[in-house]
Parts: sequence; C-alpha cells; structure tokens
Amino acid sequence: MVQKEEQNVINVLSYQDVQLNELKGTLTGVQGGIEESINESEKVLNSLGYVESIKNAKDRSRESADEPILTGINATLPDWDSLCAEAEKHNKGEVAKIEDLFSKDELLDNKRYIETLNEQFNSVFKLDELDWTICAVSAIVSAAMDILLVGIPEKTKSGLKAGPLSNYIRDYFDKKYPEEDMKKLGEKARTKTPYDAQDNRNTKVYVEGLSPQYHRLLQLGHDPLLGFFVGVMDILSGTMTTIDKRGKIVIQVIDEYSGRKETSLFEALGKQFRHLKSDVTTSMGLPVPLMGLFNLFQFGSIGKEDQTIAEIVQGMYYEGYDFIHFCSMSIPVMVTEIIVRFSWAVKRLSQGYSIKDSIPVTIGSKSKIKKPKLETMLFVAHSGATAVNAGKIVFTQNPMAINYPQWIAWAKYAFRELKWELINKPELQNKYVMSFIENESVDILNRVNECYDDYFRLRH
Repeated sequence: MVQKEEQNVINVLSYQDVQLNELKGTLTGVQGGIEESINESEKVLNSLGYVESIKNAKDRSRESADEPILTGINATLPDWDSLCAEAEKHNKGEVAKIEDLFSKDELLDNKRYIETLNEQFNSVFKLDELDWTICAVSAIVSAAMDILLVGIPEKTKSGLKAGPLSNYIRDYFDKKYPEEDMKKLGEKARTKTPYDAQDNRNTKVYVEGLSPQYHRLLQLGHDPLLGFFVGVMDILSGTMTTIDKRGKIVIQVIDEYSGRKETSLFEALGKQFRHLKSDVTTSMGLPVPLMGLFNLFQFGSIGKEDQTIAEIVQGMYYEGYDFIHFCSMSIPVMVTEIIVRFSWAVKRLSQGYSIKDSIPVTIGSKSKIKKPKLETMLFVAHSGATAVNAGKIVFTQNPMAINYPQWIAWAKYAFRELKWELINKPELQNKYVMSFIENESVDILNRVNECYDDYFRLRH
C-alpha cells in the first residue's frame, strides 16, 4: 500500500510531467514561428542589401551567448505543501501511479535493468561447477565412510562389533575408560545420583520398563545432553525424571537415594559428569543424545511386527545403538564439514580474498548472512550424504543403519537454507538492487542542484 508521503511525491511528479509536456509543445511551436520569422526577415534584408549588417549582428549574438540573460527575472520556488495541493487539485481526486510517468519503452527498460541487477546478485551466490564438485566429493567420501567404516553394530560373542572405524572408537573408549575402573568409580558416593534406580524396587510410582537393560534410556539424567539439565536438576532436588516405555513422564523422589542429592550447582555438575563417565563403557552404556525423548513417540506401525517409533528406538538401544556408536557415526559428518569448509576457504584465497574473509566459520548473529554460499554448499553436501544413508536404510531394512548425527546435520542446514531463501536472501537482494537505484537517484538530485545553482548564479 502506497504511503501518503509517497503518493504526494507521485502526484507532484505526475502534475509536473503534464506541465513540462505542455510547455515543451508550446516552446516548439513558438520556436518554429520565431525561426520562420527570422528567415523571412533575412530574405527581405538581403534583398535590400544589408548582408554585411546581418553578418555583424550574428557575430555580436555569438559573443554575448555566455553572458547572464536572467538578470531582472524574479522567480520564486513554491513550498512543498502548495505543490501537493496544486497537484491534487489538478488530479481531481484520481490516484496517480508511478508507471504513468514512463512510456512503454521506458518501463520495459526499467524492468530489464532490475532483472539485470537481480541476475548480478544471484550470480554472486550461485554455485559454480567447482562448488558442485566439492559438494559431491564430500558427500561421496562421507557416505563411503558410513557404509564401509562405521557399519551397523551387532552383538557378538566378543562384544559389540560394527565397521572398522566404529570398532576402533569403541576399543579406544574401552582402553581409556576400562569397565572395571568405571564400576569402581560408580560405586563411590561422590558419583551416585538420585535418579540412578536400576528397577522398581524402591520407586513410589511404577515406571514401565525400568530395568538394568533399559534404565539409562528411560532416565533423562543419563542423556549425554539433557543430563546436564534434567540430571543436574534431579541431583539438586533429589528426584528421578523418567519417560517410561509407554511414554509416561514420571518425576518422583526415591527415599533410599535421598542422601545422593547436592545443594551446590557446581557439585551437582561435577557429580553428573563423573556419573556419565562411569557409565560410558558399561554393557548397556549411555544412550544417544536425546534418544530418551523418542519414548514419547507412541505411534507408528513399522515393520512386520507393526512396532511404534518408541519400540523401534528401544530395540535399537538394546542392540547397541549407544553413545559410543554415536561418536563413530559423527566422524563422517565431521569429514563433510572439513572438506567443504577447507575447500571453500582455499577457493576464496585463490580468488584474492583476504584471510579474514576466507575463514570458513561464522561468528556472531550478524555474520549469518555473510557466507550464504558456504551454507548452501554444506546443505547440498549433507543432503547428498543423507540421501545415501536413506538408501542404506531402505536397502538393509534395518533401523540400526540410521546415521543419527547425519540427519541432525541435514535438518540444521535445511532449516538455515530455507530461512536464507525465504527471509535473508530477499532482504539482501532488495538492499542490493535499491543501493544501485539510490546511487542513481543521488546522481540525479546532484544534477538538479547544479541546475538550481547555475540559475541563481546567473541571476546574481
């Protein structure tokens, strides 16, 4: 909707355009008549023998062409309100449009100019062949690592086994945090927490599925991420927060564990960290971050047994889909990030950008739209790797094939890309186009001011 002030400007421009066209027509007619009269007069004077006098008169006219000719003319500029009132009176209530000030050819030229500016803007953020190659290579490398090196965990006589990379990560954790040492750590008072009930023997409210095999999945305090919020809260309040196998949220106090609570936030954080550390290499280790929340998803009819999403996730945890496997799955995702970001930085440096402008990370909220091409490349690369993982799931018909970190990364960049396309890009594109238009407007205003300056200089 056109604002009042903007409409006033359009009205005045429309009115003055009409006046200029009328004045142009009048001047053209007058000029034609004057030239015709001059030509007739010259013919008469020539016939009377005044050729030399006519020549001298023309020379004197050329010499005085640069002299001020506006001396004695008293012109006053009307104020803006008067112009608006006069224009509105002339329009007789009709709404003037900015398009009325241009011819069809001029409107077409304006449209082409705007389209050219938009194409220039899009070319800055458009992925070229090298960008697409970088995305494809990173997606292929990441997908190959996930399929060949990470693999799918399964229980064997010698423990949980998967791909070579996954086995290496698990062996590293076992050596770094031996299970025997972790059991001794877990038995110490400074590590025991109020929420670590193995079963329902001491609970006041029955928790469906609470057992040595599933208690870490059901207790949000054991979540590697939520644990530092919910688990710390439980330690401070002496409670146990669970989401049972049926999706019921239960918060209760276990009297037998009342001595395990802490009053200091720092002590609670320390106890939480030590407790998670003691559980990381146990036979039923820590769940994947946020995995316990899937117990709320009591819907779906998946597979031959028509299982819900919650039941599928519970089965995955039981079969070894735990925090250590999550760490293994995260490595291909990190490889994608490294390849894309490093390649982007090298390309920027080769194009002559400074080191500061080639840093492949964003810092601060204002920098989120400074590297949109990098964000798009990351989205494309993770989309490719996620698509391959989706194919792996379909081919194997095994939910354990899901690369959870990969899907999280794809969701994050998909949200950012959607925000860029719908919000940030149109805003930035509008600023880009308007900056050119404003620069030209300033140039026009400067030329108008010069005309006024020349006018007043000639008067005085």
